[in-house]
Amino acid sequence: MFIQVPQPLAYAEALLEQFARLACASDDAALLGGFALGLADLSGCELTQLYLLDAGHTGLGMTAECLEGSLQPREGQNLPADYNDEQLLQFALCQNRVVCLADLPGSLHETRFLPTRAVPWQSLLCVPIVSDKQKVEGLLVCASTRHLELHAFADSLGRLGTFVLRQLHLLQRLKRRTDDSRPVPVSVPSISAYGLIGKSAPLRQTCSMISKVLHSPYTVLLCGETGTGKEVVARAIHDHGPRRSQAFIVQNCAALPEGLLESELFGYSKGAFTGALRNRAGLFDAANGGTLLLDEVGDMPLSLQAKLLRVLQEGEIRPLGCNDTHKIDVRILAATHRDLSVMVREGTFREDLYYRLSQFPIELPALRQRGDDIVDLARHFADKACAFLQRDALRWSDAALDYLSGYAFPGNVRELKGLVERAVLLCEGDELLTEHFTLRAQAAPDDARLNLRERLEQVERGLLLDCLRKNAGNQTLSARELGLPRRTLLYRLGRLNINPGEVNA
Repeated sequence: MFIQVPQPLAYAEALLEQFARLACASDDAALLGGFALGLADLSGCELTQLYLLDAGHTGLGMTAECLEGSLQPREGQNLPADYNDEQLLQFALCQNRVVCLADLPGSLHETRFLPTRAVPWQSLLCVPIVSDKQKVEGLLVCASTRHLELHAFADSLGRLGTFVLRQLHLLQRLKRRTDDSRPVPVSVPSISAYGLIGKSAPLRQTCSMISKVLHSPYTVLLCGETGTGKEVVARAIHDHGPRRSQAFIVQNCAALPEGLLESELFGYSKGAFTGALRNRAGLFDAANGGTLLLDEVGDMPLSLQAKLLRVLQEGEIRPLGCNDTHKIDVRILAATHRDLSVMVREGTFREDLYYRLSQFPIELPALRQRGDDIVDLARHFADKACAFLQRDALRWSDAALDYLSGYAFPGNVRELKGLVERAVLLCEGDELLTEHFTLRAQAAPDDARLNLRERLEQVERGLLLDCLRKNAGNQTLSARELGLPRRTLLYRLGRLNINPGEVNA
């Protein structure tokens, strides 16, 4: 570790002294500030910085900075740093790689995270800080205006950073135990951080689940009705995880017959079958280092399920017509609208594969469970459609929003998107109205004998009419008396074909 460090014995003694000093830190500020000062002493750099990831691993915050031997106070609003715009920090974090540059002015890299100096920065060292569970939790940065060979310090400083991270977690646990009367603030990742639209409680729960699995290697099973956005969530997990710089590939397992799906996933060697004129890599190889989404995995044939199970367990594949296997590094996400547990009981899905895929299931909420997200999504889709058609943004009438909010949307977000895009095409003015939307109507029963559902609708219709007549047709008072949101009442009135004439009759 110390072979290439100048004066290795003196450096080892100084490093040991830093370990001992930081082990005695009594609070977070003393620990992090002492670490920044220790980095400066060990590396000989004029600037040292410490960055830590937030709870959702979507933002990077500078927690300590030492400049010219002095800790620099930083105000709260200047603390967060969006590492997506900093290529050097992003590369070191997402690839878990040390970055060492000895000629910063001669490079093309942006270094806006470094303070401006009259003399330009010449040398830079970025070292990922890894937890005991081998997860990247932050970065340490050392910079100098002199030409220094800093790479020799990377290993030892990284180990010191892991020690500091362990001490930080220990201090935080002790603080929680001794201060139970004060609630511990929990950092909840914002929904917008993952590109999702809405603010409802079910969507926030989904966002929280994404943040927990984002930087882990676990297989994720995305469940939910058709059109709930399973591919969007899979894309968010890939784009905000450590594999974001690698490929994201989607394969619908229901789109190809069994033989073609196997060759598409695993590839084949020359001569494996008639027409195999050359070797061809499959999607597992194409996604190596990145993410592969197996959409509609419930429709995968049983024979292929066994091969997929081996990929998940052993991390290796064997192309068609080949005798040798080779290792791959692919994060597999699976999505389905089917109930796989029922398919297991029916014998149409392998039980062992089900348990392997459902290592971390995420159930996506149906649109009817997301409340006012319908309005936010409708506005978003309308704005995108207007931009695509190169026309001015459209206004929304309250009646149109109420009309959409009262609909159950069996096709979920996909159905809403299609309805809004069609309405934008139909709209010839500058405002979207109710008549621009065509929602599915309930078919009237032809038979005189009513089934249970039709009888319940008759009862519901009678209750709504009685309440409206009691309140002289006032929908707000009627909704309050019935314990319903006004938009839900409007939806039920439309579904049951209750018009003002019947109320006043």
